[in-house]
Amino acid sequence: MQGRLDDVDLGILARLQRDSSASVGEIAESVGLSQSPCWRRIQRLEQEGFIRERVALLDREKLGFTLQVFVQVRFSREGGATLDAFEEAIRAAPEVLECFMLMGDVDFLLRVVTRDVQSYERFLRQTLAPIPGVRDINSTIALSAVKATTALPLELAGDRA
Repeated sequence: MQGRLDDVDLGILARLQRDSSASVGEIAESVGLSQSPCWRRIQRLEQEGFIRERVALLDREKLGFTLQVFVQVRFSREGGATLDAFEEAIRAAPEVLECFMLMGDVDFLLRVVTRDVQSYERFLRQTLAPIPGVRDINSTIALSAVKATTALPLELAGDRA
């Protein structure tokens, strides 16, 4: 069973959200602990699943992925098409960074990155449109990001898990 989070735990999580490469010593100093108790807390937070993984966030545009597209997909369940097959195909598509199943008029929302419009068209024609059950696709190109973060609002954690 997962434990409750106190202010020190939230401080550790906040620091790791800002910089997951920070040393245990740096994290410990920022939350007012010595290194050993801080390390134990980090281990507990990982074991209990509060920390899923530590990654480097890459600059997609510097790497040449200049096009970001939000794609709304409506799915048809006729003709034997299954949601499992759709989800498997989407998981296998490297261009799809995120895919959400939704309630309402749209069944799925995808965030897709490609190098340019031609690359996106290739993805659309060769990967997305041929998936059995895809009935309607609506693509919206993002012009710029007003806000883009991976940090959760820990100050709003309220009940604290």
